[in-house]
Amino acid sequence: MLKVKNITKLYQNGKGVKNISFKILKPQVVGLLGPNGAGKTTTLKMLAGAFLPDTGEVLINNKSITLKDLTAKKYIGYLPEDNPLYSDLLVGEYLDVVFQLKGLVKNRKKQILRVVKNTGIQDIYYQKIKTLSKGLKQRVGLAQALLGNPKILLLDEPTEGLDPNQRTEIRSLIKKLGKDRIVIISSHVLSEIKEMCKRVIIINKGGIAKDDNIENLLDQNTKMFILNTSDNALAKDKLQ
Repeated sequence: MLKVKNITKLYQNGKGVKNISFKILKPQVVGLLGPNGAGKTTTLKMLAGAFLPDTGEVLINNKSITLKDLTAKKYIGYLPEDNPLYSDLLVGEYLDVVFQLKGLVKNRKKQILRVVKNTGIQDIYYQKIKTLSKGLKQRVGLAQALLGNPKILLLDEPTEGLDPNQRTEIRSLIKKLGKDRIVIISSHVLSEIKEMCKRVIIINKGGIAKDDNIENLLDQNTKMFILNTSDNALAKDKLQ
């Protein structure tokens, strides 16, 4: 269960997000949609505990994310937009490092094998990360996010830069993961969100502009709203 209460994070230039609030109470895939610079990444970083809000709070199972109490963070898996990986490590070595960095202790081999199987990276387990395609690197990023079996998975632009086949594979994997956990995906492309999410939260200029199911958001009025608040990536042909 995730509750976001009036979180605000402002930078020195005055940009950021203001008074973001929403709830997700059951397993599902939720889209965080908006143009570049709207505040999607800042919002995800606050949900992940990488940033603390200036005001407001993020509650996971009624526990607030704070610097002093890291309990709530154990429920979170996070894949940042740039997917930082240790390129000179083997995939298996990298997952072992992440396991330790997360402070996990029990069933190391079992947990790593589980995420390897769930993300379909068995065949590249002994390959160096720098030799992998973008799509396979995204799978490795998802695998590290799944270590510890988090109940909330935060994915920042997970299909960006992938070819059509890779996008299809990652979408299918994300929908599967959303059957037993909360998954939040950020994107600036409506067609990507439409393929994976039933609920969409539209962020524009640092605030929530719309929060509804995908069917309602695809009516003509909302199409025009998205077009008026988007950048070129949310072009009209993406909305059909």
